Amino acid sequence: MTVITLYKQGISQRKIAKLVGHDRKTIRKIIKKYEKDGIKEPMEIRRGCVLDEHKEKIVELLEKDLSGVRIQEELIREGVKVGYSTIARYIENIKSKKDVCIRFHTEAGEEAQVDFGYAGLLPIGNGKKRKAWIFNMRLSYSRLDYYEIVYDQKVSTFLRCHIKAFRDFGGVPKIVKIDNLKAGILEANFYEPIYQREYKALSEYYGYEIIPCRVRQPQEKGKVESGIKYVKNNFLKGREFKDLKDAESKLEYWVKNICNKRVHGTTKKIPEELYEKEEKRELKELPIKEYCINILSKRKVCKDCHIVVENNYYSVPYKYVGKFVEVHIKANIINILHEGREIAVHEKAKGEGKFVTNKEHYNQHKVFDLKCDKFRSKYKDKMEEIGENAKKLYVEILLKKPNNWYRTATGILALKKTYKEEVVDQACKRALVFGITDYSKVKNICKTGSYNLPIEMEVANARAC
Repeated sequence: MTVITLYKQGISQRKIAKLVGHDRKTIRKIIKKYEKDGIKEPMEIRRGCVLDEHKEKIVELLEKDLSGVRIQEELIREGVKVGYSTIARYIENIKSKKDVCIRFHTEAGEEAQVDFGYAGLLPIGNGKKRKAWIFNMRLSYSRLDYYEIVYDQKVSTFLRCHIKAFRDFGGVPKIVKIDNLKAGILEANFYEPIYQREYKALSEYYGYEIIPCRVRQPQEKGKVESGIKYVKNNFLKGREFKDLKDAESKLEYWVKNICNKRVHGTTKKIPEELYEKEEKRELKELPIKEYCINILSKRKVCKDCHIVVENNYYSVPYKYVGKFVEVHIKANIINILHEGREIAVHEKAKGEGKFVTNKEHYNQHKVFDLKCDKFRSKYKDKMEEIGENAKKLYVEILLKKPNNWYRTATGILALKKTYKEEVVDQACKRALVFGITDYSKVKNICKTGSYNLPIEMEVANARAC
């Protein structure tokens, strides 16, 4: 435009070239286009890119957080010949951001936003501390907040926080906007997110729609992002807590008496008043009964016939060792299923590191529990096969050696390999008379043949002495 303007003023091409700092050939070319082709202003040159037709695929791979090198590998695998530098420029163009964002406005009762914010280490007593997070659900219209301190980001915790928040609000919004948390979204995908099954069931029960934010687009849930910053700066900072209960009670007081009663910086209104006047009536009614959380997960059965659920151990029948089973946690009951059929039921253990074992789940041929009735009964039957005297001696052995009966009983049973059952049974009879419960002495009776000696005379002599 500068060249054409100067040319219209009658300035020569040589002088124009000196003024604008370009070669005379370039000036001549521009003037020629102006005079012959009728081009009066610069035109943007649009150049296509070989990757344009694969943009959707590249966006999908970016959402999976793949690097440029990995994206290049995937495209080459599909037959696209492209260099890494081209990929890098194209990705940079997709990722490029401008310092402009759109403000999202919502109607009363339309939307709530949820997120977790790290609260740091909170004291639990005895000088120890525990990691904690703050869950925040904020109604987008009134900015009414629900906060809760939690100690993990499990699915069950995520669901419980939603239920408590709905109860606190006295209703349910039409939409709940969430970040791509694993508790709610299994796979972040802009076109079709894969929802965590139990979270999807919760949304259907309460009648709200789940809308996940796009990956790396925090402004889409900017209200709850602000809520997390607000609680960190105005509640957590500068406060000290004795223990977890103290932190929870102080947070509850702060939310009710300060947070929801202050004049909000954007709306210039008090969240609690705006909620009561305009938003509360627009929320959906709560169901008559609260949702009963039923956590579903898969676990592999270990060699010891147990599975691990929330850091506790629950037994499963031994024939399922090495297989995957489904775990349903509902209230305080743990149901374990295999291919849709229930195979075990346990009461949920309190605390961590607990073993909940049904001994029936073990292979009874491999059970080694000296106090197990079935294990003892099995050896009683084996002794009875020798004879009645062996059976009676076994009972005496249990009474005198409740914690070490196994070796003695096994030794007596092994005598059948050397002596006839009648001999072993007679030896047991003699042992009973003299109060003997030692394997070595029963063996010696068999070896010396003393089982044939008259017992009555020896007993009489023993009494006389």
